[in-house]
Amino acid sequence: MSIPTPHQSLPLGGRHIVLGLSGGIACYKSAELVRELHKAGASVQVVMTEAAQAFITPVTMQALSGRPVATSQWDGREPNNMAHINLSRDADAILVAPASADFIAKLALGRADELLSLLCLARPIAQCPLLLAPAMNREMWAHPATRRNVHQVRADGATLFGPGAGDQACGEVGDGRMLEATELRDELIAFFQPKLLAGRRVLITAGPTFEAIDPVRGITNLSSGKMGFAIARAAQEAGALVTLVAGPVHLATPRHVRRIDVRSALQMHDAVLPLAARQDVFVATAAVADWRPASPADHKIKKDGSGAVPGFVMTENPDILAAVASLVPPPFCVGFAAESQDLARHAREKLVRKSVPLVVGNLGPATFGRDDNTLLLVDAEGERALATADKLSLARELVREIAQRLQAVA
Repeated sequence: MSIPTPHQSLPLGGRHIVLGLSGGIACYKSAELVRELHKAGASVQVVMTEAAQAFITPVTMQALSGRPVATSQWDGREPNNMAHINLSRDADAILVAPASADFIAKLALGRADELLSLLCLARPIAQCPLLLAPAMNREMWAHPATRRNVHQVRADGATLFGPGAGDQACGEVGDGRMLEATELRDELIAFFQPKLLAGRRVLITAGPTFEAIDPVRGITNLSSGKMGFAIARAAQEAGALVTLVAGPVHLATPRHVRRIDVRSALQMHDAVLPLAARQDVFVATAAVADWRPASPADHKIKKDGSGAVPGFVMTENPDILAAVASLVPPPFCVGFAAESQDLARHAREKLVRKSVPLVVGNLGPATFGRDDNTLLLVDAEGERALATADKLSLARELVREIAQRLQAVA
């Protein structure tokens, strides 16, 4: 079975974002941010302070956004000369990136002496959230005055994205860097996702395991971990506190997700079991090896020229999903069945054998390593297919399914 390539979803499709730029060298990142927001489906209206124009030109931002850049509260292009009112009324959010220390201080005081601060103050608070991406020197970020101002703007309803830590333009290293364009895009996407798992604790396993034969060889499989990592991101977007136990994969950790790296099935078992009793949901996405060599060789097994093939005594690995499902009380357990044939039958057998409420089936050879997938949901009542889509879209749909089932149980 081959999986056709689906159309990529537009997670910000139909959203209109007012992107404000205050003064700071991080303005160069805002140009790339406009491109990333467009690719995610959003329309973008740029508003720049006078200080921002010292770092990047309105011409650049207009070329990237496809809209004239607003720079002054006295802009005569507005029929009623009220840009500070008009610009926010159709906006889904105002994102100020970069938000300098001075601009955050101005918001904390309720000052409004130029267009961007006027716009933030005059926005309809219930309809147009204010999002801030701080960008400043590490000492400025740590200063007590900035800490007070950050506390105040949060109390007034603003949400902060970041800051990050790392190299700064001044040559110092520390907190205060504005997040990268792709990070801000993902934070914005997550902000708009329904918080269906708010406050829930979710434990997820992902990727393959590696069972050593000797110090340099082992038994593994083709699982890339992409589906499990997508579920971790989707659960975090939905408001959950997510722990991800990952086998040997080369994937970036989703933002705000706690990650525990393991290699073997035994290591994964030992990482999962102490955490499982405190979870609301356990999603066993990992392709865990069923068996391992009973006694791995201490040194690399060498050919001796005789043509003899070394033999291995295999022993069964512990069943992580069954162990978690047997806890009293268990978290809501979701198993994954990666099969090569008879998907529905094998998934249902796993559902019964592991005593879990939901098994998600897919055809492993058709999806391992790919960015898309097709899923089959199997429970005691029947089966339902989730059509081919990118793995993050499927993960969000699975999270909605889990949230509905948790609500029904409650």
